[in-house]
Amino acid sequence: MRKAITMMLESDPQIKVVGSASNGEEGIARVKQLKPDLVTMDVEMPRMDGLTALRQIMATNPVPVMMVSSITTDGAKATLAALELGAVDFIPKQMSYVSLDIVKIKEELVAKIKNIVSRKHILMARFRTRSSFSAAGKDSGQPSKPAPPVRTPTRSVIKAKRHHKINIIALGSSTGGPPALQAVIPKLPRNLPVGMLIAQHMPEMFTKSLAERLDGLSQVTVREASDGDAVEPGLVLIAPGGKHMTLRKYGGKARVAVSDKPTDTLYHPCVDVMMNSVAEAYGGSTMGVVLTGMGSNGLEGSRNIKNKGGILIAQDEASCIVYGMPRAIVDAKIADHVTSIDQVASEITSYF
Repeated sequence: MRKAITMMLESDPQIKVVGSASNGEEGIARVKQLKPDLVTMDVEMPRMDGLTALRQIMATNPVPVMMVSSITTDGAKATLAALELGAVDFIPKQMSYVSLDIVKIKEELVAKIKNIVSRKHILMARFRTRSSFSAAGKDSGQPSKPAPPVRTPTRSVIKAKRHHKINIIALGSSTGGPPALQAVIPKLPRNLPVGMLIAQHMPEMFTKSLAERLDGLSQVTVREASDGDAVEPGLVLIAPGGKHMTLRKYGGKARVAVSDKPTDTLYHPCVDVMMNSVAEAYGGSTMGVVLTGMGSNGLEGSRNIKNKGGILIAQDEASCIVYGMPRAIVDAKIADHVTSIDQVASEITSYF
């Protein structure tokens, strides 16, 4: 896997692989010695596992880290733990990566790394702020407090009416999405009067672990969606990795459909596919939320929501791991609110 990633990265003349390590202990030493702009690190390593190595790297020589993880339940749980410890993203490990899939993922991996490295100083500043508050909580014997929001002003691109009737929330995210969701979903109240659908770009196995993790932290109920699930107040449904989630109304009751179709989309799940179906079912009473992610997935669906009279919230540049998907919404001038990830939940609840 190390050789496959090295080959992919070195295919781009702007990227130089400065070193490698065969275990966690060696990795810590190499990071200190070489001071790279970004590290890719396997969750499973001899002598010292990836989580232990990550914890030490982030404590002594903070640097953006992308985890390499097996597509298993244990691998998914370890990856989510790594993201909470400070890793910025992950690469799913598949045996097929040594064959034709390299061609499919190389461009996305290279673009993702360039995006993350270009925002290295912002990401590490946010990590240090978050870590300082966590350490203060431990030193005082009190529970750790969340880091304060980055002081970038919330911008209302189009002045929204807070009495606008909302009957459903459709949220899309990609790179940096799991920690962003963890900054939003646990802040939603137990009595949230509408249901929420989430399309997060992740492989199978990972979305179930993500749902379980968020459910344990939240007042609302969070679970991975199953075909036929009803949309209910206070229920958050996350599209299964590798599948699309759409919405249909049957006799006034909204239910989700989980399937492989359409098959011609770049992402499974696809934010546009989900948002388009929600907009068709709920029209102007739809709220769309677009969080951190690369590319412009979600723009088409957001346009549909806006054209039907719905409300759109986009995460701001300062708090994004990758400012791609939200930027597409902002640049199209269809966002009602552009706000820090720390304020997204309050923007959502201000409509209820």
